[in-house]
Amino acid sequence: MAKKLPEITTQPRERAFLVGVEVHGENSLLSVSDSLDELALLAETAGLEVVGRATQKLDRLNPQTFIGSGKVEEVKALAEELQAEVILFDDELSPRHLRELERIFTDRVRILDRTALILDIFAQHANTREGALQVELAQYEYRLPRLTRAWTHLARQAGGGGGRSGSVGGVGLRGPGETQLEVDRRDIRRRIDHLKEELEKVRTHRQQYRQRRKRSQLPLVTLVGYTNAGKSTLLNRLAQADVYVADQLFATLDPTTRRVELPGGHQALFTDTVGFIQKLPTTLVAAFRATLEEIAEADLLLHLIDITHPNAHAQAEAVHQTLSEIEADHIPVLTVLNKIDRLKDPQSARDALGSFPNAVAISALTGLGIPEMLSAVNESLFEKYTDIEVFLPYQQGVLISLFHEQGQVERIEHVRGGVEIHGKLPGRLVARYHPFLLARRDQVPATPTEGEAEMTETQSLWQNTTMD
Repeated sequence: MAKKLPEITTQPRERAFLVGVEVHGENSLLSVSDSLDELALLAETAGLEVVGRATQKLDRLNPQTFIGSGKVEEVKALAEELQAEVILFDDELSPRHLRELERIFTDRVRILDRTALILDIFAQHANTREGALQVELAQYEYRLPRLTRAWTHLARQAGGGGGRSGSVGGVGLRGPGETQLEVDRRDIRRRIDHLKEELEKVRTHRQQYRQRRKRSQLPLVTLVGYTNAGKSTLLNRLAQADVYVADQLFATLDPTTRRVELPGGHQALFTDTVGFIQKLPTTLVAAFRATLEEIAEADLLLHLIDITHPNAHAQAEAVHQTLSEIEADHIPVLTVLNKIDRLKDPQSARDALGSFPNAVAISALTGLGIPEMLSAVNESLFEKYTDIEVFLPYQQGVLISLFHEQGQVERIEHVRGGVEIHGKLPGRLVARYHPFLLARRDQVPATPTEGEAEMTETQSLWQNTTMD
């Protein structure tokens, strides 16, 4: 008689009820309904089961409970009826909102907001030490102003840094009159300071790596886009890489760089980065500074857009807003409309190209359109020249030399502290000269000189070069 195999049981998922608000006069990229659809996907990614939702239109937010008092009672009744264990708000709740809502709802129901949910997803997907440090820092900075007496043990609230944050849970002896809450706050601040120190070391290491990479003369192409747009799938196809791919939000957090062959015998480094999303928590943007600097240092951005998504244009706008926040909006962009294999009518892909500037259409999954995309990348980096006017301090001798070697100098003028160059540069070099554009001259640090009347060795070299 065959032995009966034991039944496999799965842990029941927590049941979540979603709450969204539309405030009169506030411009949002997505409608409240579409935003809640996205929140539902985030909840599924985090392992929650969505059992219901409620929305409300307001002239202004309730300063105590975020939504109106009547809507609070309605949500409470619906949550009890649906046996929801989590009330999930589609915006970031202030500490006061959180305290009041926790007081109103029973202990059986947890109150979460969109920021806490995204931080939890990031914690689940942080697979490297750097990623874990960044997520843990973001979690603690989010929690610090929201500590209540219910959060008396930090170990219970430890973040997703692979268990690393649990080390904060051990609380020492309290001084006279010092509450547990004060001890927790002090320990969190100490942990935040430590995490910032560790991440500064990571940032310094990345800067050294970028300097070595620049010396290699290989241009850097960075893949950016809304979460789940297909960036990792594209990198895997281009470089036969093994980047983790899943049909879920924020499947990849840690940047991955691979060398890719371009037409004409050229090569470039392609880097996959964390996906963006609307209402991206500011704590995450700050904590992921070292990673996001990879985007700001790129020579070309490949902006991937899931052309099959009904909110493709709104998602693209969210990406542009985030690029502006991290001061990467000056970098040349090639728009890549992805997932055209899912379109029923191929003509719709060609029609979509007209609504996005400098765009190509591809399928990262099947390879359709990839050769055309690589040709466009090669043209942007090596064949397309951009008119540019820069002021380069003499201490930027490497950039002055590079302009002469790789660009087309049309006019050069020696002025106090440096040179003004008017000419053309290939696309792969434009971003490097952005800090020195003539329009930004007042932001360029002055060259430290001793006796400015005397000509430096660098000045002599470049004056001789221009006279030859």
